[in-house]
Amino acid sequence: MRIRSLFSLAMFAIASPLAAQRSYDYDDNRWLDDCRRGWNGNDDRGRACEVKVVPVKPSGRALDIDGRQNGSIRVMSWNGDSVRVTARMQANARSDKDAEDLLKDIRITSDGRRISAEGPRSYGRSESWSVSYVVFVPRRYDLDLEAQNGSLGVTGVVGKMDLRTQNGSVHLEDIGGDVRARTQNGSLNVQLEGGKWEGAGLDAETENGSVRIGIPSSYAAQIETGTVNGRMSTDFPITVQGRIGRRLSLPLNGGGVTLRAITTNGSVSLSRK
Repeated sequence: MRIRSLFSLAMFAIASPLAAQRSYDYDDNRWLDDCRRGWNGNDDRGRACEVKVVPVKPSGRALDIDGRQNGSIRVMSWNGDSVRVTARMQANARSDKDAEDLLKDIRITSDGRRISAEGPRSYGRSESWSVSYVVFVPRRYDLDLEAQNGSLGVTGVVGKMDLRTQNGSVHLEDIGGDVRARTQNGSLNVQLEGGKWEGAGLDAETENGSVRIGIPSSYAAQIETGTVNGRMSTDFPITVQGRIGRRLSLPLNGGGVTLRAITTNGSVSLSRK
């Protein structure tokens, strides 16, 4: 027997997804102050911190950034055709002097399209280093971002994007284009803006993490989402025909470009903005 029903799943309480993308993410001076203070005093090792402007002369409208072992990457659009990149460099060791020596061995390379950092390959048990990046690009730009133990964030950019991290969250806000995003252990946070997606679509996936999508009421798109092991909730009424599963295909306001964001082990939340 086929059953047709109309229902709405109640939203459970979650923190605002916009909290992860506050202006602090792009404030180098505040980051430097926090780094020098030792991140709320939780690390009693010696430390050295530096913010450095990375010279970039783009060849074309594309940028490739490798966050290496422990770096995060934040990208935001701005007016004009120039590109600005700052590197947030941090080193920890048994003493401040040892950390400063470690920091001096970090080298950042940029060849016009690709940016990465190199540092000491072997160091003591109490020593570590990382380089994170804050990037400003024109609104229409292609991005290839990769990290291992760091988060990725893109705001206000439209282009072809390939975003990959192993252990870190992915935050996407007011973006468009042909976008592919993957994280192994981290949340997916997607904040849509305007009336529809500009470009080919979104294909985002996490293995172990939640999916949170903020959608304007009048937004037109085909939303594809789901989870294998987790709760699902939505602010939008959906029509279900037959058995209710753990995958949703939701044509909003007549449908449109397919926007896919799924998880294997995590909750899914669709919220109305």
